[in-house]
Amino acid sequence: MKKQIIILVTVLAGIITAFSQSEKTAKPNYKKIQKDISAKESTFYYPNLMKRFMASDTTMTLDEKRHLYYGYIYQDTYSPYGHSNYTDSLKVLMQKRQLSNDELKNVIVFSDSILTKNPFDLRVMNTKLFAYKEFKNDSAFQKTLNKVKIIIDALLSSGNGRKKKTAFYVIKVSHEYDLLNILGFSFGGKQSLIEHYDYLTVAENPQKIEGFYFDVSPSLNSLNKMFKK
Repeated sequence: MKKQIIILVTVLAGIITAFSQSEKTAKPNYKKIQKDISAKESTFYYPNLMKRFMASDTTMTLDEKRHLYYGYIYQDTYSPYGHSNYTDSLKVLMQKRQLSNDELKNVIVFSDSILTKNPFDLRVMNTKLFAYKEFKNDSAFQKTLNKVKIIIDALLSSGNGRKKKTAFYVIKVSHEYDLLNILGFSFGGKQSLIEHYDYLTVAENPQKIEGFYFDVSPSLNSLNKMFKK
């Protein structure tokens, strides 16, 4: 079962829309975002944005999606290098060739447990998409897919990744590789940290693109704080 391509297959149709929404890309202004999401009277007040995300609100504007995604670095639960105890259990299940109904239910339970502390984990959301697809639960599938699209729209709005000044901005290193796959590229095998940018090479492709830049400042800042403790 090729579970890992579900996001690709289902989201590709929405990628064109996402790009059209993000035609004028802009790097996130972290200081402004922090201020906006802290003001209770603001439309960007973070608790309200998260409630809308959890409800799979399809009416969120691109600016709201950006505040949601990039504003997460200011939440106590933000941990770009964190590891859940449920991750290994989920991995074991997803490596099986076939899953029983009880095992599919566990996929959803384990995924939800991980997403409680890491709500933007695209890979875990992918496992939920797989399980819902197997159960033919179209409603739950669509709600999860809506969340995936919210995250992808925010990511794509930050740049095109071709140069440092137009880098994609990510708050989690795994999102670099997720973006490559979603955009139809394969990792070329080389990763380089240049200043606060990750540069990933991509396999040979029709566009003749050699690689993409990702600004990973939030992850590096989080790592530095960990070492200072």
